[in-house]
Amino acid sequence: MIGQLQDVGNTTTLAHYLSLLQGAGLVMGLQKYAGQQARRKSSSPKLLVLNTALMSALSPVTFEEAKMQPGFWGRLVETSVGATIANNIQGTRMALYYWSGRNREVDFVLTKGDMIVAMEVKSGRKKVSLPGIEAFSKEFPVKKKLLIGSGGIPLEEFLSSFPSINGYFS
Repeated sequence: MIGQLQDVGNTTTLAHYLSLLQGAGLVMGLQKYAGQQARRKSSSPKLLVLNTALMSALSPVTFEEAKMQPGFWGRLVETSVGATIANNIQGTRMALYYWSGRNREVDFVLTKGDMIVAMEVKSGRKKVSLPGIEAFSKEFPVKKKLLIGSGGIPLEEFLSSFPSINGYFS
């Protein structure tokens, strides 16, 4: 969106709209994690739907069909995890980010003070290695690395026990 809006003030307007959408519990912009606060603000946000019904309500795809489409199912699962985290950390001292660098990514980076938890979400076949988390861990002092979904914490378990997230920092 920003690339198409070159006039002065448009990025400020978009940031304001995104803030309003987040306040309404619809969508938020995740900032890219970077060591310094100034570098976080300069990145383009990754949009995260806070109510997953917004992604599926108008889709002609049934639940069973969605599970058979790896790309669509993966986006639904990742969004469900992100929305659960974002909604449960409101009013806490935790912050949620994403990270990417050198063709690697980490789905979610959760911070509390200077403690960092890196999270990767997998909805399909088991993944043996997590190159994004490994690259991120070389750059930042990660307290915990979590694989959520296939090959890690079962999705249902994570979603139902998330309010105990403080345990991830101990």
